[in-house]
Amino acid sequence: MKQRIPLIVVALFALWILGALVPRRDREYAFGAFGRLPVVFNGRLQPFDSLARNSLTRIREKETANLEPAKAWYESPKIISATEWLLTVMTRPEVADGWKVFRVDHPELKAMLKLPEPNPPAGEDGKHYSWNQFGENGLKQIEESARNIQENKKDSSLRNAFDNATLGLYEAMTLYLRLKNTIHPQDTARFAAEIAEYQKTIPAGVKAFQQRMTGSGPFDTNALTEVFGHAERFFVTLRGEPPLLVPPAAGGDSFAWQRMGEALLEPSFGAPLLKHLMRVPKAELPAETVAELIRTAGTRPLPPAVGHWAAMADTFRESQTASFNAAVADYTAYLESLRLGKALVKTHREQRYNGFAPFSKAAALYLVAFLFGCGFWFNFAEWSRRTSLNLVRLAFVVHTLGLIVRMWLEGRPPVTNLYSSAIFIGWGAVGLGLILESFWKNAIGLAVATVIGFSTQIVAHNLALGGDTMVMLQAVLDTNFWLATHVVIVTLGYSATFVAGFLAILYVVLGFFTKVMTADMGRSLSRMVYGILCFATLFSFVGTVLGGIWADQSWGRFWGWDPKENGALIIVLWNALILHARWGGMVRERGIMNLAIFGNIVTSWSWFGTNLLGVGLHSYGFMSGAFTALMVFVASQCVLIGLGLIPQAKWRSFSKASAAA
Repeated sequence: MKQRIPLIVVALFALWILGALVPRRDREYAFGAFGRLPVVFNGRLQPFDSLARNSLTRIREKETANLEPAKAWYESPKIISATEWLLTVMTRPEVADGWKVFRVDHPELKAMLKLPEPNPPAGEDGKHYSWNQFGENGLKQIEESARNIQENKKDSSLRNAFDNATLGLYEAMTLYLRLKNTIHPQDTARFAAEIAEYQKTIPAGVKAFQQRMTGSGPFDTNALTEVFGHAERFFVTLRGEPPLLVPPAAGGDSFAWQRMGEALLEPSFGAPLLKHLMRVPKAELPAETVAELIRTAGTRPLPPAVGHWAAMADTFRESQTASFNAAVADYTAYLESLRLGKALVKTHREQRYNGFAPFSKAAALYLVAFLFGCGFWFNFAEWSRRTSLNLVRLAFVVHTLGLIVRMWLEGRPPVTNLYSSAIFIGWGAVGLGLILESFWKNAIGLAVATVIGFSTQIVAHNLALGGDTMVMLQAVLDTNFWLATHVVIVTLGYSATFVAGFLAILYVVLGFFTKVMTADMGRSLSRMVYGILCFATLFSFVGTVLGGIWADQSWGRFWGWDPKENGALIIVLWNALILHARWGGMVRERGIMNLAIFGNIVTSWSWFGTNLLGVGLHSYGFMSGAFTALMVFVASQCVLIGLGLIPQAKWRSFSKASAAA
């Protein structure tokens, strides 16, 4: 029976994964169909499902909204999807304003805003608050504090935890405001009716506008006031740079899409002219351009997409389920008529990818595999090791599929930002762990694969809290050839160096705290570390050289002592130092392990530390919140090195009592 356990366990998890691939049907509202609709935000075409998930993650740090906590242990909390939350924010903001989705953790910030303390009976968890709970004074305080920090502490290294928390909340609130005014002004009751009223004022209003601007005769002041009143309201959906909803009438790429304000105002007046007249923002246009815009004002109809969006917004606001679903279907058919079928296919695939969540599932498999691996070390039962091995293989397949689909969606190689680098480093480490396990069948390779695989998924999850992980690349990075060569190769060097460091950690932890470590195991670990370091040195060196070639083509110089370049060079030099120290007999088994652990510090600095400096041409992934985590990691490695320096006679595995046993 025990021989069948590995197959049974893996089969159950495989069924769980396959079940996640089955598309879910909408029970009432067509949230799934709406989530597939395309929208342009952060410079890329994406489904509303992605916009909703990324926005809610940025605001709440989760992809779902918990509206009502469970009142008793046997009850379930009321949880809604990100798509339903976003639809409510865009069409019924007065309802969404009462939902506690803003996460605030810093005690000083909560005290400044006078937010309520934890009170479970009242539904207060002390972490999440609603827009209404901030109040007008709180919103003004946040805005003023954020501006003061941005003006007086432009250098991010001067900001403390309170400053970062304030800026984070301000960014979340700004994003929320942009979403509230995406389809229509946030105080709109019936959008279709307002559009109809606006269209009635256009003929007389435009005529009065032209007469006033050209001085051709007396103009109707009331007509001009009415049309400009509507225009000023619709500017709200343009001023804050919300997502782009309206596709071009003849189809086209993401650069031709418009915000709702542009779609409403441009046919009547031309958005550039209104920006010029209203100074929102201040703009100067040539006299010839102004004259042409005045002459052609009011000559084009509104895009048909405006009417579709008005129908979806009004029917959802009025809880007309069947009408909303029909409106979503009609808009989908309209998009297909614009030859946007490829865009719909892409958004459908990305929505399925989001729902499948391959990396989260891989993380769960790595965790379970680690537990079975620990079971092998406790009783050395082969079935436990085989179960762990099969789970790691399954997780590696899911991990690989996630990378491939992500590459397919982005049209890019696997590493484009810090988030994708964490995913890829974990993938490389798992692959190396499986290779080690194929040679040394002692679960050490499995420990490497599961711990690093799971840890990098945690790192990636925290990086994803910043929002969209598929944003457009910086111009200098926008080259697939070098992303597929330099970045991938140097990242594999990171993976290998971390694997060597983790093997060294196993050596120290097992040797110092347990009696498991034997002389044969120690020699095996030493050979593993040596082999992995050879691999790491080669890939780090080649990747660094390729990076110099890329820099020469992009910036006109091979090397510029940029922090990221220095970090890559330090990794190469450190790995080379370890190998030379071993070849020269300067260090032995324990020495190479301590040096390999320090390699974790070197690699983490090159990977994250250089970005935290906020300077240099490579600082595309700055994250101030990562500083504490990085320092904790460095401190933990220093502690392990300290343990590794203690004479082995005092280690449990190498003590006299252990030897006698």
